Amino acid sequence: MAWRASRSPSARSQNENPVRTAFLILLLANVGFFAWWRYGSPPDAAADPAPLARQIDPEKLKVIAPKDLPLPSPAKPVAALKAEPPPPAPIAVKCLEWGSFTLTDVSRAEKTLEPLALGARLGQKRTEETAGFWVFIPPQKAPNPRQAALRKAAELRSLGVEDYFIVQEEGQHRWALSLGVFRTEEAAQARLATLRNQGVRTATVGTRETVVPKVWLQVKGVDPALEAKLKELTVQVESTELRACQDR
Repeated sequence: MAWRASRSPSARSQNENPVRTAFLILLLANVGFFAWWRYGSPPDAAADPAPLARQIDPEKLKVIAPKDLPLPSPAKPVAALKAEPPPPAPIAVKCLEWGSFTLTDVSRAEKTLEPLALGARLGQKRTEETAGFWVFIPPQKAPNPRQAALRKAAELRSLGVEDYFIVQEEGQHRWALSLGVFRTEEAAQARLATLRNQGVRTATVGTRETVVPKVWLQVKGVDPALEAKLKELTVQVESTELRACQDR
């Protein structure tokens, strides 16, 4: 006959006591940790324990609806943020005139300017000037003063002098050879010095009040570079000047 031994009440009590003890210990540990975290732990450094007391003028705060927010300004490209260099200063251009020349001299003066290829920028301005001085060879004292003037003209050509004319109008200077008329005595003396270097010995400077047609060569649209080139060329021709264009 099989039989099963039954446990006594004292044996069951011994098995349950360790479990109950472990439970109570775990419960007390949780309660103790909560009490330490709630009342004993140091405050979080990132948290403000009194945020309301630290507000500045809270009554001035205003809630703005999204539709009332200002539109953001469009971002400028990086290139636009860089300081743009100032525009270059415009190159100054002006009008210059060179002269003055007699009607027979102007063609030679224009040839002097040919290397600059001025084209339509080159023009002429015709004027009348009162000449107070001239360089001349007086009439020859000879039975035939006209023939003597022609012989003197041939001598001038042999010396390379081309700028002259024979005076044929009535008066004390008829059959004289004019070698240039000038507004100032200084210009006349400069012309005479050049003739002396060419071998002309009988020319002299005198006063001569007369109105002479003259030509000025005008160059428009002259920039500093072109002005420098004009000065280099025009300085080679005596008794002339380069100046700003003058309306007359």
